[in-house]
Amino acid sequence: MNTITLSDLSQFTGTEEIHRNFLGFPYTDGIQYLAEQAKAYWLIDAIASYQYQLKRDEYLAYFQVWVLSVVGEGERKFPFILPEENYKAVITCWSDTPKEGIKPAVIQQIEYTKFPLIEIKLYVSGGVLMLPSEY
Repeated sequence: MNTITLSDLSQFTGTEEIHRNFLGFPYTDGIQYLAEQAKAYWLIDAIASYQYQLKRDEYLAYFQVWVLSVVGEGERKFPFILPEENYKAVITCWSDTPKEGIKPAVIQQIEYTKFPLIEIKLYVSGGVLMLPSEY
C-alpha cells in the first residue's frame, strides 16, 4: 500500500473523467486516486451500497457528507466519530457537517482495514462521490 496524505488529496480541484464502480456509482479522479493509492475500492462500494436508500431522503438525495474514521492516534476533525470496540473503522453519513449529539443517517462498523489515514471526509453531490477539494 502506498502512503497517502490529505495534502496529496487536496491537489484535486476538479475532475477530467467520471469513473464508475461495478454498481455504476459515479466518482471523480480524486476518489480514483484515493482508491488506487489506499487500496480502498471497498470504500466506494460501501458508500454506493447506501445510495438507493439515501436518495429517498429529501436532505440526502442531493448532498451527503461521509466520514471514515479509523483506529489510530492523530489529530481528528471529528473526535466524536470513532469505531466501536473490536472494530478497526466506522463509516458515517450526514446531511451536513457532522456534529456531536446528532445521529448520522448511516453508521457502518468495519471489522478490518489498513486504510492509511485515521480520518477522511468525502462528499456525494448530485449523485457523484468526490473529495472536498473537488466540490
